[in-house]
Amino acid sequence: MAKNKSRPGANAHRTLVGTALFTSLIVLMPIIAIVLIAAGGSGADWPHLVSNVLPRATLRTLLLLAGVGAATAIVGVTTAWLTASCEFPLRRLLSVVLVLPLAIPSYLSAYAFGEFLDYTGPVQTILRAAFGFTMRREYWFPDIRTTGGAVLVLSSVLYPYIYLAARAMFLMQGRAAADVARTLGASPLSVFAKVQIPMARPAIMVGLTLVAMETLNDIGAVEYLGVQTLTFSIFDTWLNRGSLAGAAQIACVMLVFVVVLLLVERAARRRQRFASSKTTAAVADSIRLDLRGWKRWAAMVACMVPPLLGFAIPVLVLGSYALRRLDQFVSLRLLSAFWHSILISFTTACAAVLLAFLLAYAARSARSPITMVAGRLASLGYGVPGTVLAMGVLIPLARLDNGIDAVARDWTGMSTGLLLTGSGFAIVYACTVRFLTMAEGTIEAGFHKLSPHLDMASRTLGRTSGQTLRTVLLPMMRPATLTAALLVFIESMKELSATIMLRPFNFNTLATLVYEDASRAKVEDASVASIIIVVAGLVPVFLVSRSLNDTSGSR
Repeated sequence: MAKNKSRPGANAHRTLVGTALFTSLIVLMPIIAIVLIAAGGSGADWPHLVSNVLPRATLRTLLLLAGVGAATAIVGVTTAWLTASCEFPLRRLLSVVLVLPLAIPSYLSAYAFGEFLDYTGPVQTILRAAFGFTMRREYWFPDIRTTGGAVLVLSSVLYPYIYLAARAMFLMQGRAAADVARTLGASPLSVFAKVQIPMARPAIMVGLTLVAMETLNDIGAVEYLGVQTLTFSIFDTWLNRGSLAGAAQIACVMLVFVVVLLLVERAARRRQRFASSKTTAAVADSIRLDLRGWKRWAAMVACMVPPLLGFAIPVLVLGSYALRRLDQFVSLRLLSAFWHSILISFTTACAAVLLAFLLAYAARSARSPITMVAGRLASLGYGVPGTVLAMGVLIPLARLDNGIDAVARDWTGMSTGLLLTGSGFAIVYACTVRFLTMAEGTIEAGFHKLSPHLDMASRTLGRTSGQTLRTVLLPMMRPATLTAALLVFIESMKELSATIMLRPFNFNTLATLVYEDASRAKVEDASVASIIIVVAGLVPVFLVSRSLNDTSGSR
């Protein structure tokens, strides 16, 4: 009897474990496909790649990673410390405004900076008017279409990753320790360098890892600015040179970068062990350093410049173009791209949230090493650049399409066509794999707020595990689930690198519509779609800003 009673629970446990493994397999399939494609190549392209493509692309990628990493670290840590530990004019407002560049995709920032700093743009126009120049050769002006320009563009929109991570650490622990250090006679600069920075180092490293992953993933900005990174080389080798195996081999080199970044992030998380004897509220009530004289104005300017570069310039440039093209809001081309974006994003959000919920619920209910490993494997997708994912998704799905078509022809004499790769399914698959980690993290955080005693109490009242899930957990998890769906929805609307390679013929999303117009040097025509993407991107930024207000309270 005891054996029979335990069988339903054992079956449920096996089902959850199997579901977690299946989800991790969905994420791993594109990565496995890339390795198999690279290994199955003839090797004819490898000498050319080694001698002509990889050295230059790898060097550019490393320079870009180093430049963006250094710039975002300096800006993010400095602004985080100023807003968390110091008092100056507009501090509360700027602490929220500094997050706004998260709403701007890097490719939109590149297009806006290109227009803003172009010969006919406002900066050079004002320069010529001020000094009486009449021709371009009469003066020197830096070219935005360089590696340095790419560093500026990417840093201006990516620094909030480090700002958010470092500010949270300064608010939770750094200020309390700083108060103690100051009572012992340490100067503010010494406290910052010797106490707060070492304590925030793990969080800063996590933020830097996210910045590096986003830098590796970028294709729109680097292509527009003419910077040949590894990501661009994959795109160019596959689509322009027609070498699938060569592109897969470059993708494998990129996967090495991804693995290193993930290992760095794991190591940083393991070292995040600083503890505080105060509660968060008590720490937040610590006294801020009241800046005096020119220092308070310098701090205000230092916190104003990053959002001006990362948010104000793109919005002003693209917004001014959009105001002159209001008729495009009802154009069939834009409406079609908008509908495709909504459809792809909604489907991706549903798929990612469903898989993420299954993973998080399996980790909660079927605690085992297998579910833990499955969760970690499923989180690999976010670190894989969209261009690499696109290749790993397209080839297996194309072969599956051909297999289905062959069976249909044999059995019915009719062709099914491209059911998967011709319908947008490939885009949904790639975006689901890439943003599954985002959804899983949000839902897992929601589960952590629910005591495990809720499950046990429900079971003691006679409810099965399925009834407990439906009547107890699901209603309480609705806010976290909706937040996860919203985040994935918005990120899918902005996604370009995978979408540009996987979209069917004559199928545009807002992101690819912007990309097409910008590639034809028609940034003005892309402005309306760009503004829609920015407005959509402000939604998760609003959620982050609200959490910042909740953390800092009324101070």
